[in-house]
Amino acid sequence: MGYKVVVAGATGNVGREMLNILAERQFPADEVVALASRRSIGTEVSYGDKTLKCKDIEGFDFTGCDIALFAIGSDATKTYAPIAASQGCVVIDNSSLYRYDPEIPLVVPEVNPDAVEDYRNKMIIANPNCSTAQMVVALKPLHDRARIKRVVVSTYQSVSGAGKEGMDELWNQTKGVYVPGQEVEPKKFQKQIAFNVIPQIDVFLDSGDTKEEWKMVVETKKIVDPAIKVTATCVRVPVFVGHSESVNIEFEDFLDEDEARDILREAPGILVIDKREPGGYSTPVECVGDFATFVSRIRQDVTVENGLNMWIVSDNLRKGAALNAVQIAELLGNRCLKKG
Repeated sequence: MGYKVVVAGATGNVGREMLNILAERQFPADEVVALASRRSIGTEVSYGDKTLKCKDIEGFDFTGCDIALFAIGSDATKTYAPIAASQGCVVIDNSSLYRYDPEIPLVVPEVNPDAVEDYRNKMIIANPNCSTAQMVVALKPLHDRARIKRVVVSTYQSVSGAGKEGMDELWNQTKGVYVPGQEVEPKKFQKQIAFNVIPQIDVFLDSGDTKEEWKMVVETKKIVDPAIKVTATCVRVPVFVGHSESVNIEFEDFLDEDEARDILREAPGILVIDKREPGGYSTPVECVGDFATFVSRIRQDVTVENGLNMWIVSDNLRKGAALNAVQIAELLGNRCLKKG
């Protein structure tokens, strides 16, 4: 007997990707239900070779459902996640609402799989921020070997992280640059995104960091180790899908670049593409649609004691969101629910 799975927010970028990945990975679901807001009732979405019609999340009865993958934003999640949980359905939430609640596990299956057991606290599991997820997959196996003291990360985040509106704005602005009279003013982003980079993702905090930068710090500590010091600069770039990160790591113990490369090659969820020749590294174009987190440009940093640099690329709609959520569902099923 398989699972009854709900995908809430099934018409959005992440929700559609959740449905794709559930089908691709052959998740043992006897039934999959697509939920959306009232205005999207009846909208058809693909699930493998099947087509599902979206139902209204308002008033939906989660009784009898095993797992609900939520991709509906924090405001709606605040309303519907407690309802689903109270009706016996485990919620795996992609919003930021529950990530910092000490009673709710924040899980990346390759990094802290044991944390999934804590779902029983509130019947909710949080999915991390997209930029955090891909970084910690690469950090954890290195941390296990040499203990990470400090991480300095600069991100190059695609517009899909801002949803369909972000992707549309890049597309329309790019066209408008070449067609007089069709120029598009910034609306979703703070400045023009076409042919530009914007060193702001989310709102500014009193510290001068943006909330996106703060998320990376707090989430890395919660998922990997609270002793790690993290500083981040998060930048939006004119790329449709795929986040990139330049990561500088300082360890307690010396770690040779060749050993680091070997460790990462053996680590789950990672694909090392690291040849010291033109094009011998990964870029967002190659990572789109792939399950792996790609690591390149692994090299010593001789300016600090026990330092390494690396370049990390991943499909943010997959490992940064939908894939990680489905992997959590698989882990939850195998360890705790044990159906299917």
